[in-house]
Amino acid sequence: MINLDRLRSLHAVSAYGSLHAAADALNVTASAISQQIAKLEREVGEPLLERRGRGVMLTDAGQVLTGHAERAFSVLRQAEAELDARRAVVAGDVAVGAFATAIRGLAPRALRALSRDHPQLRVSLQELEPSDAIALLERGDIDMALAQDWVNKPLPIAEGLSRAPVYDDIADVALSCDHALAHCESVRLSDLAGEAWISWQEGSICHDWLMLTLRAQGREPRVQHYALEYATQLSLVGAGLGAAVLPRLGRGIVPDDVSIVPVTPALTRHVYALWRADAARRTAILATVAAFRAAGEGL
Repeated sequence: MINLDRLRSLHAVSAYGSLHAAADALNVTASAISQQIAKLEREVGEPLLERRGRGVMLTDAGQVLTGHAERAFSVLRQAEAELDARRAVVAGDVAVGAFATAIRGLAPRALRALSRDHPQLRVSLQELEPSDAIALLERGDIDMALAQDWVNKPLPIAEGLSRAPVYDDIADVALSCDHALAHCESVRLSDLAGEAWISWQEGSICHDWLMLTLRAQGREPRVQHYALEYATQLSLVGAGLGAAVLPRLGRGIVPDDVSIVPVTPALTRHVYALWRADAARRTAILATVAAFRAAGEGL
């Protein structure tokens, strides 16, 4: 019988890419990981790792074994979830990864309700871009992710993940109060085709969506400034340095020199919760998802 702890060490090397990263993830030393894998190699009678420069790579046998390992760990997670469902007690630890505006707009209400209703539940929160949160979720480093996508740019979700809608958010255009369209009841993006824009960092979900949406107006958008935080974007907008698109969730205080104008047709993004399908019966995860959905319904 293959030892599960040794199998877990090999699987961690595969998931994290190196002995040291695997050791950090499992809270042991790299030497301990090496020893576990050496014992596993003796068990199966084949080398499972090979040196490549300063790093290591899985052999063909190692890849076969880690494929079976993931399925074995998934079965164990399902068993734990079923036992958890039988107890019908919401308790334990849930690690959540969420993007910034979901943390500001949803998390305080959701976590307060969980603390009140389920005192044996401990939820930890980490701010992450959706793509980073999903990667950690797939690897099992977190238990739940809050992700977002847009109507015209859906986010692909890997097999093995379950999801539930949490909140539908609307985005508006932020303009300087001196702008000619600042006091309109609504604007079309085509009305702003020649504007300088203030965007999120290149490569982020929101930046890529903004470029896609603005290009649909038939003109290459001109991004003048990049800023991560809404407050910074709004400061630049107020100074007349460009327009920005800001979702309503977690927006915060809008400066007096900025006008928020709705867009026609509306710019809509979907916020949803993701968790591993093999943990779908864990009462702690189900309660956490329900709390975030209730927080969205209360907005």
